[in-house]
Amino acid sequence: MWVSTKAQYGMRALVEVALGGDKPTSLKSVADRQNLSHQYLEQIFSVLRRAGVVESVRGAHGGYRVALSLDEIDALSVVELLEGTVAPVTCIEDADACNWTGQCSTEALWRRVDSAVRQVLGKTTLADLVAERRLLQLEPLPEAFAGVRQAQT
Repeated sequence: MWVSTKAQYGMRALVEVALGGDKPTSLKSVADRQNLSHQYLEQIFSVLRRAGVVESVRGAHGGYRVALSLDEIDALSVVELLEGTVAPVTCIEDADACNWTGQCSTEALWRRVDSAVRQVLGKTTLADLVAERRLLQLEPLPEAFAGVRQAQT
């Protein structure tokens, strides 16, 4: 499985929009904060809007906001919306794509890889990613406290 920039940027931008809560977030501000192409984000968010993941709000203070609960949106759904399949090889989802299906010594390996990827992405919600982002925004420990903490370990 190769995750394209479409899925990578889409996930990053979706976290940014989710951080805005009920307040619409403009894709221009997301593009500026994440150093991404505004036009590319428009393409990505049109897919997410059609799928009901986000909704657009018109007006001077418009933009996008998440349309569902953050716990309802998992990374697997978003990646599949933007990428299509996450299968590492085509025969996993289309047995007719390969003459060796059922007789291939590596098929079980690819099925385990597919299962592991789906499990990790499926168990990771937008709420999880927002929480991780908020942790990254915390200020570093003051020097005096950091020294005390190191001495305790």
